[in-house]
Amino acid sequence: MLPSVTATRYVTPLKEGGSLPGLVEADDLGTYVVKWRGAGQGPKALVAEVIVGELARRLGLPVPDLAVVGLDELIARGEPDPEVQELLLASVGDNLGMDFLPGSLGFDPAVHTVEPELASRILWLDAFTENVDRSWRNPNMLMWHQRPWLIDHGASLYFHHNWARASAVVARPFKADDHVLAAFASDVPGADADLAPKITAALLDEVLALVPGAWLDSPDHDGSDDVRGAYRSHLLARAAAHEAWLPTVVTS
Repeated sequence: MLPSVTATRYVTPLKEGGSLPGLVEADDLGTYVVKWRGAGQGPKALVAEVIVGELARRLGLPVPDLAVVGLDELIARGEPDPEVQELLLASVGDNLGMDFLPGSLGFDPAVHTVEPELASRILWLDAFTENVDRSWRNPNMLMWHQRPWLIDHGASLYFHHNWARASAVVARPFKADDHVLAAFASDVPGADADLAPKITAALLDEVLALVPGAWLDSPDHDGSDDVRGAYRSHLLARAAAHEAWLPTVVTS
């Protein structure tokens, strides 16, 4: 399981995020950016955050530490902003926290660069997980200690919004034209040769075990273990079909 902490103070909403994530202090003295279970995207966005974030970590990509953040109703009711209070009350219980990186800056492709090998590996991960939300308009990367860090993977794993069609889109191509790192990713085939074989059943089981069972409720499956099995089967099949979805990137 992911580490579990309890929110002790709600600091402020981060209104640049569509789901209104919040900055929260916790009982481990840490500060977290929290994605709420009661937000419009629902628990599946949190599931995608865990699966993709923890896959990235195990593939050697920089991702802030994740934790399950428990929210008490008393903290939710103490929020004076009615919009935020409504969201917090809908999220009492377990939510997903990402370690706050103090002093970090948003990645700007006009200012920052990423070395080709790392850029290629990040683009490969996004293609594998169908993450359409790392464009030049919305990079979803932070620069911290002169290094890019990957954040916000809730829009990934699009297949899980329609399980009935999931098997039909295993080999769906990924278009990288709008990807923020397309200009830097000069060796996507090399990244594929290294990373695709690492997507094993054992690796996926390790990652999927980190997702809280309560977030895996699905009318299409018989309990959380069955849902985990569906994710594993789909992602294994997509890894095996890598030649079909691997994007072709032309760098200048």
